[in-house]
Amino acid sequence: MKNFIRADFHAHTVYSSDGSTDIPIFIAAARRAGLERVAVTDHNTVRGALEAAALAPDLIIPGEEIMTTEGELLGYYLQKEIPKGLAPEAAIARLRDQGAAISVSHPFDRLRHGAWKVDALRRILPLVDAIEGFNARCLFAEDNRRADLFARENKIPVTTGSDAHTAFELGAAGLEVPPFQDAATLRAALPQAMAFGRLSPWWVHFFSRYAKWKKAVAGR
Repeated sequence: MKNFIRADFHAHTVYSSDGSTDIPIFIAAARRAGLERVAVTDHNTVRGALEAAALAPDLIIPGEEIMTTEGELLGYYLQKEIPKGLAPEAAIARLRDQGAAISVSHPFDRLRHGAWKVDALRRILPLVDAIEGFNARCLFAEDNRRADLFARENKIPVTTGSDAHTAFELGAAGLEVPPFQDAATLRAALPQAMAFGRLSPWWVHFFSRYAKWKKAVAGR
């Protein structure tokens, strides 16, 4: 789309326990995939995101995927790490203190520990900027459709992402969106965005399990 950019709003590096992509490889792969923005949203850490943003500030959205007591959140344009295990409202308050934009990870993915119950999602809906309407790593397409429908019914924008844990997954899904530079301009751009992408093959999950196992063995 003319004057729009391609952005992937959910991706992991080696700094995630189940990620395998070193930062320089991540940056190169994102550029090869034609992405003009990509969010580094490692599990419960901003270390990789800040390292990547220092190397490629034109490309990287420094973020985090945060496990709360009721589901996972995605924070964008972070400077400080949000600890896991907080109540959703407490995590959101800390994100707002940084001026971050906030989305809700794969809200209805039946196989994810970080999925949300509907009542909890409705409770926090006024406090967030978007929900993830499509996640390329959802194994059941219906779970993505349910998230997108929920967003439409509640008139809230969506984010879309590959949820890449390997380099070749980057750009599998994302948004064509007006250019943005920070959390405020991202929030303004999201209502105009158009989703693109496809589901990743089911076997990509084996790479995550292998990365987690390899790190566990190395840490013994």
